[in-house]
Amino acid sequence: MGTARLLSIHVHPVKAFRGLSPREAVVEPWGLAGDRRWALIDDGGKVVTQRQQPRLAQAAAELLPGGGVRLSAPGHEPLAVSVPQPVSTLTLEIFRDKVEGVPADASAHRWCSAFLGADVRLVHLDDPAVRRPVDPEFALPGETVGLADGYPLLLTTTASLDALNDLVARGPHAAEGPLPMDRFRANVVVEGTEAWAEDGWSRVAIGDSVFRVAKPCGRCVVTTTDQRTTRRGKEPLFTLGRHRRLDGRLVFGQNLVPLTLGTLRVGDPVRVLG
Repeated sequence: MGTARLLSIHVHPVKAFRGLSPREAVVEPWGLAGDRRWALIDDGGKVVTQRQQPRLAQAAAELLPGGGVRLSAPGHEPLAVSVPQPVSTLTLEIFRDKVEGVPADASAHRWCSAFLGADVRLVHLDDPAVRRPVDPEFALPGETVGLADGYPLLLTTTASLDALNDLVARGPHAAEGPLPMDRFRANVVVEGTEAWAEDGWSRVAIGDSVFRVAKPCGRCVVTTTDQRTTRRGKEPLFTLGRHRRLDGRLVFGQNLVPLTLGTLRVGDPVRVLG
């Protein structure tokens, strides 16, 4: 681990949209600053992701000063959306969690609905410090998360992706590989480790920030979605099902919870503390 370092950082301002790759990012208790504070919901209040709408991979959201976002997508004029005032909230459902969010301006709902060809609304998580706790089965008291699937950060390693791609290359769907890292929508990507080394980590330091490793990340159909074309295939779920099954879940990467805050920078050393 002496040569391990932070290769890249990824922030997704709107859940399921294409991510940004900044050179640095502030670590907040509930995740990287600006990461997954916005999401789309359907007319029943359920959060819409690439599971239901793979085309979301072609939409982008740029962070604006003050926490707003600038939405863009092929064939649509960009739209700047300000953080809405929390004068009222609505209940959104993200997996089993019920969370209060603040609806954006009606123009944002129209833009997103026109892009998807479906009735959706854009909502903002105004206060992640109180809105949504981490899964109590894997949380410490007081830990919260934004609108990520379940945990503040997701870590992957290039060595494990290389090992996975080697397995894909030897399987019946070799033509689908090698898979790029963007299939896994991580927040932090680490290089310089052994393959699958992260399976044995319990605490890790990246630069000056320390993180608790909560659990491996269970993977879903989103990983089979080409983030550029939105086409879906069999991999990596087929190969993960053969080689990376844990407690009934297909796993790749590790979920992290911050223990100490700070700023992550590309190139930061990565140290395993336990």
